[in-house]
Amino acid sequence: MRLGIVFLAIALYGADVTLMEEIICKVNGDIITRGEMARDKKLLESELRQQGLSGTRLSEALNDSSKNLLREKIDQLLLVQKAKELDIKVDSELNKQMLDIQRSSKIVDPEKFQEYVHQMTGAPYEDYKAEIKNNLLREKVVREEISRKIMFKTDELQKYYDEHKDEFMRQERVFLREIFVSTEAKDAAGIAAADKKAKDLVTRARKGERFAEMAQTNSDAPNAAQGGEMPAFQKEDLRPELVTAIWNQSRGYVTDPIKVETPNGFAIFRVEEHQKAGLAEFEEVQYEVQDKLFRPKMQPALREYMTKLRAVAFLEIKPGFDDTGAAPGKDTAWSDPAQLKPETVSKQEVLARGHKKKLLGLIPIPGTNTTSTGVSSSK
Repeated sequence: MRLGIVFLAIALYGADVTLMEEIICKVNGDIITRGEMARDKKLLESELRQQGLSGTRLSEALNDSSKNLLREKIDQLLLVQKAKELDIKVDSELNKQMLDIQRSSKIVDPEKFQEYVHQMTGAPYEDYKAEIKNNLLREKVVREEISRKIMFKTDELQKYYDEHKDEFMRQERVFLREIFVSTEAKDAAGIAAADKKAKDLVTRARKGERFAEMAQTNSDAPNAAQGGEMPAFQKEDLRPELVTAIWNQSRGYVTDPIKVETPNGFAIFRVEEHQKAGLAEFEEVQYEVQDKLFRPKMQPALREYMTKLRAVAFLEIKPGFDDTGAAPGKDTAWSDPAQLKPETVSKQEVLARGHKKKLLGLIPIPGTNTTSTGVSSSK
């Protein structure tokens, strides 16, 4: 995005109206506008309300979290810019993610799917897709430049495990995925078709087709978009017929269709994991231990990396806006070419610059004004 004033042209009651968004921050070749900050603050407020906050608690949380909004916007731009500098490619991941979203929507027609995305997000399809791509780029930079450099030796992991065994005591639980084929409000022929569909899905799953992807495309359950993922269950949480079907089965087992009545339909389950009761072995929880050690190191490492990116970036911030992740000693003072005053020089100084230089640009042409209509460029 070019630096300067951003013009948004809209049609209003048949007339062309130009709206100008105020730029409040320049980050290398990108900008952040006051409008973007306002939208992010509204989104933050919505998220806090969804967490159950209201009144004074909402105001305090919003005020506290809003302090980092500009920092996060700058972080996002710098990470995408770094990804491009490193020539990171995410096209295959992007295509897969968009395919997963389309599969979960169960909309085959491309144009109808794009309209669906627009209705669900309020953003044009291409903008939504571009933001997903940017998120993938950011994730890959963080993974390559930060996460993979945080490493632990096996003896460090073993030491943590030995000193925190109480954290790895387990109750017996089973983790499942489901595909649900509804028969709600269907006649006998519809029920028979649903039964056949469920049996066909079982056959495909047992042949090795990915269960999560099948759930996204075929399940009528609310968790279809999550690939049919379900929370962990203890034995007493399950219906008797499900205990019989899966409790003693190993990982990867797929049940026959199970007829259920609330709601009406056929349910198919896959055993993702069966966690036994007692202390988990170190080998079982090695990655969990690593994650426990990783998380406290990640945020400081991320902030250190973002400070380094800021130190070498062209960064200008308007007065009244603060970057809480600012690099120490970095000059981010705002300079607006439009606000610069014309230079004042004496006759002797002009002559000293050379007699052949004509200053026609300083002489008003009769019948015109002196307002500049040129476009200034910035770094």
